[in-house]
Amino acid sequence: MAEIELDEIDRKILAAMQANARLRNVELAEEIGLSASPCLRRVRRLEDAGIISGYATLVDQKAVGLPVSVFIQVTLEKQIEPALDAFENAIQSWPEVMECYLMTGDADYHLRVVTADLAGYERFLMDKLTRLDGVASIKSSFSLKQVAYRTALPVPAL
Repeated sequence: MAEIELDEIDRKILAAMQANARLRNVELAEEIGLSASPCLRRVRRLEDAGIISGYATLVDQKAVGLPVSVFIQVTLEKQIEPALDAFENAIQSWPEVMECYLMTGDADYHLRVVTADLAGYERFLMDKLTRLDGVASIKSSFSLKQVAYRTALPVPAL
């Protein structure tokens, strides 16, 4: 991944694309005040540098039958590299795990898992998470309501 310095135009591109990734290049160029060719070159440069790492479609989890969000704190028996790697490799293969973070503090990992219902979470817990070698403790909290959710980073202007 190449290191590049972001100027004001790059930041405008990022803000506009985070607001609407479906903008056609001509629309994006018009919105940020650039002609189409230089705009496309800048977008490609941001992609090549890894600043734009991909494009996604955001799906309402309730609309697809996954209304339950569970936040899980996992503590491992040992915090050594092979144990961390084994846990992370397993977690990455489970589609229910939407996010996983290696943490400081009381727990080693924080996860966000989505399921259809409590029985689905119980299956996830019993069939997957508790079967991992090296897991010392698991603490779960259920979300009652999503208050804020953002995918766009607050890219500061220069």
